[in-house]
Amino acid sequence: MPETSSPRNRSRGGWFAAVCLAAAALLGATGCTSGGPPQSMETVEAEPVTTAESSGGATREAAPTEAASSSLRPVDEERLREIFESTAGELLVPGAVILLRTPEDEFTFTYGTDALDGSEPVSLEDHVRIGSITKTWTGTVILQLVQEGKLKLDDPVSKYRDDVPNGENITIEQLLNMRSGLYNYSESYELNLALDETPERVWTPEELLGIALPLPVYFPPGGGYHYSNTNTVLLGLIAEELDGKPLAEVFQDRILEPLELTESTFPPSDSTPIPSPHPRGYVYMNNVMTIASTKLPADLIAQAQEGTLEPNDVTDANASWTWAAGQGTSTAGDLADWAEALVGGAVLDEEMQKIRLDSLQPVNPDDPNSLLYGLAIAKFGELYGHTGELPGFNSFAGHDPGNDLTLVVWTNLAPAADGRDPAAAIARELIGELYAPAEAPAP
Repeated sequence: MPETSSPRNRSRGGWFAAVCLAAAALLGATGCTSGGPPQSMETVEAEPVTTAESSGGATREAAPTEAASSSLRPVDEERLREIFESTAGELLVPGAVILLRTPEDEFTFTYGTDALDGSEPVSLEDHVRIGSITKTWTGTVILQLVQEGKLKLDDPVSKYRDDVPNGENITIEQLLNMRSGLYNYSESYELNLALDETPERVWTPEELLGIALPLPVYFPPGGGYHYSNTNTVLLGLIAEELDGKPLAEVFQDRILEPLELTESTFPPSDSTPIPSPHPRGYVYMNNVMTIASTKLPADLIAQAQEGTLEPNDVTDANASWTWAAGQGTSTAGDLADWAEALVGGAVLDEEMQKIRLDSLQPVNPDDPNSLLYGLAIAKFGELYGHTGELPGFNSFAGHDPGNDLTLVVWTNLAPAADGRDPAAAIARELIGELYAPAEAPAP
């Protein structure tokens, strides 16, 4: 099993303060570019779509690239391993895991160690923070409640909250598909600075909404697409109200227990621990810095590549600022099972599942290669699923129902020194190998 480089003389953190001050002076209280599913599947840094949970500003979740209507190639295990290891090495991740299921077999690959310069290899049993993949849990619960007649997709959010600006014109559906226009609190300077200064702080959903709701909207309801954690926090509160129990219990009763996802959790906000075993999670930047860019300056990228600059350990930072939008933890195996249940319809009835899959729309209607996003689900080429990112952890989970293929990737570095989201970048390379491009129609 390949491992990351041996211990070397690396510097950490000394340059953070100067760059943070520069970023703060330049941007003031403007929002950061946090990554969610990007607009285009042809580019890593699609603007202006913003992340979900990345440390406030933080990181983009770049979608893996592959044209739709592609045929599946025979799996070349050694070639996939080569792509995985070379891409992981290029991205400087301490550790990474892949799980690939096809109708014929299951392939698993691991790379590196669970800690920077550590000796313990990562494993399929490791638990990681799954970030925005948690949104698929929240969205599924809301759709189950619609099935049960407890709310409607066209209900205005004002029916459940009277403090949402223009809430009488924002629907539950627009919260689910990121078309509400509500400001993403994760892009606020206020949140990013607080996360840097007090990473152990416990955030409540109401505090997060208190940041977002007074800030300007991006567009009128339905007037565009902008990835926003604010939408999902509102949905989490609505789910708690209608189900009459805390969100952790809602997830346990409706998703985790019925599907026997025994290695997945929604940890308590006052500690948000990662269950053992788990790797350490690393990031080169702090949150305020990512407001300007998730990519390090060229000289610092060179230092990272040379091994003279190492990332910071952010494993123990409290994740409560993501709540319903990103607080979950899981393993590669559970993520694969969840992707198959999510796409295969095991958690919704046939009618609601069809509504969900039919909801996918281009996030950029002017781009034919635009990523598709719908009711808390995305589509990357032939795979339906979601990406997830928090500082220190990046994950991708997707399922192709037509070819019965499931792919999960996670890394314990996010973002990479060059600004890419490592798990998504690895997934994109693997998808490019697994699928043959569709042939052009005959003239």
